[in-house]
Amino acid sequence: MSSKSSADPRARATWRWGGAIAFLLVAQSLVLAGLFWLLASGAHRRESERSFQQDCSAFAHLAGTLRRSELREALTRDIHRNRFLALFARDGSLIAGNVAALPAATVVGAASFVAAVRPTELPGKDSDVARIAVCAMPDGARLLTGVDLDDSQEALRVIEQSLVFGLLPGVLLAIGIGLFAGRRAAQQVDAVRALTERIVAGDLERRLPVGENPDSFGLLCANINTMLDRIEALVVEMRGVGDDIAHQLRTPLTRLRARIERGLRDPGNPSSKATADASLAEIDQLLGIVAALLRIRELEDHARRSRFAAVDLGRLAQDACDLHLPTAEDRGMTLTCVVEFKGVVEGDASLLMEALSNLIDNAMKFGPPGGRVTVTVRKDRGSIVIAVADEGDGVPVGERALVTQRFYRGRHDCEGAGLGLSLVKAIAELHGFALRFADTGSTASLVGPAPAV
Repeated sequence: MSSKSSADPRARATWRWGGAIAFLLVAQSLVLAGLFWLLASGAHRRESERSFQQDCSAFAHLAGTLRRSELREALTRDIHRNRFLALFARDGSLIAGNVAALPAATVVGAASFVAAVRPTELPGKDSDVARIAVCAMPDGARLLTGVDLDDSQEALRVIEQSLVFGLLPGVLLAIGIGLFAGRRAAQQVDAVRALTERIVAGDLERRLPVGENPDSFGLLCANINTMLDRIEALVVEMRGVGDDIAHQLRTPLTRLRARIERGLRDPGNPSSKATADASLAEIDQLLGIVAALLRIRELEDHARRSRFAAVDLGRLAQDACDLHLPTAEDRGMTLTCVVEFKGVVEGDASLLMEALSNLIDNAMKFGPPGGRVTVTVRKDRGSIVIAVADEGDGVPVGERALVTQRFYRGRHDCEGAGLGLSLVKAIAELHGFALRFADTGSTASLVGPAPAV
């Protein structure tokens, strides 16, 4: 391998993946070949031992004279001359058969074993290797029964050669498949690496390709694309928030600077105190904007969940109405609270009160003078709904996705920085609720799963 390819991450990954996969496939092939060889060898041994048991049982039931004649007939029927049969006396002398003597260290009645024998009926061959067994006869004689291993060894050699010749193309195929799979995996990982480099460079629009029937890597790419969509949306939102903050703070700061500058020019002017008071009011307004932004950020990070406790929504709605009732009377409006469902949820009572208060304040602010504002707590098809309705026109359909953004104000003839509904949405999402607007009329609702009874 050249130094260039060894320094290339894709090449290194290809060889590593390919080598690992090829090694596994080769190891699998070797294990399968070994198992096949062992099964073939074991099958021959089991077949031989069954034949030995049959011989011992058959000859044990024969009388001495019949035993010799049966042994001779069995050898006559062995036209391939691959069987060994011999009958020996107690002293080890040969009575009949085609083996000259018992092998050394023979154990009568033991399992079959491989040993060298001296055949008596194989011209030109005074030694042969056979698998034999020796069993005792009722009269004290010993029967040697065995099978020549030349044919079985030749068969095993053929099997070994077949396995070797079959293994070579299998190894080459395994290496090829391993390199192909490794290259494909390296290309997929390289695509993710290239995408991350583009993201680091500031390009958030590029996405990974995902097929119609994605595999595990395709699902990973889909999740990465979803994550990038979220990151891009957050970046765009943060850029917009920065622009909105600069826009919202620039005008108050300009007025504040001009007012302070006028006061400094003429410190003895009786209006200096009024200038200072107005400056403090401007500063309080700016601090309120900053505090609201910090609260929204805190809520979006779910940092307040540790303070959750049981909250009675019916009681909460009634308290919110009681709190705003004097303001409604001052404006000549009617504020009504209707609790149709009393449910207890886990949440932060102060945050929920703040969200509901913002909705009531918006309803009184944007509703017609002398109109009616109704707060309703009800259950609707498995969901709990806290609705605040007024008699105004409501939020236009085209602005419903915008009014929850920071600093957005549908009407500029009213006070406020445009953070109220952003705060309501953050509080709602923290508690598992959703902020929704009615298709017709002017109703804003907090909708969440109904608590278990």
